[in-house]
Amino acid sequence: MSVRSAGILLYRRSAASELEVWIAHMGGPFWARKDAHAWSIPKGEYTEDEDPLAAAHREFAEEIGTPAPAVEYVLLGAFRQPSGKIITVFTAETDFEPGLIVSNTFDLEWPRGSGIVRSYPEIDDAVWASEAEARTKLVKGQLPILDALVRRLG
Repeated sequence: MSVRSAGILLYRRSAASELEVWIAHMGGPFWARKDAHAWSIPKGEYTEDEDPLAAAHREFAEEIGTPAPAVEYVLLGAFRQPSGKIITVFTAETDFEPGLIVSNTFDLEWPRGSGIVRSYPEIDDAVWASEAEARTKLVKGQLPILDALVRRLG
């Protein structure tokens, strides 16, 4: 059985009517000095018996530190990643502006083999990015999610 994740891709239109999406930079030492293809939509794993939209809301709050906006969400689709994981993505238009990004953390031995375990945030930054910028920042496996949003918005 494939690992399943659920996520939320928020979008808005800039003053110039340019599409912008809410994306998050992955935390931890592996991603620390990377920008290109080091960003993701807020998402996380869920169990078979869990509602994907409820899981997407939970994961958004855990990774961003603020609940997802209380707006109407629509299913954008399910997207298979190169790893085999399937991400079920919901989307909504909103002008979300959190005051602070405070992600949950994970423990990791770093440097590997050192015996030193440190705690790192799952997400260390999140921003509104133009569609063009998001195409250079999102991990490559998530570009079909952005493509689906663009198609949906026409």
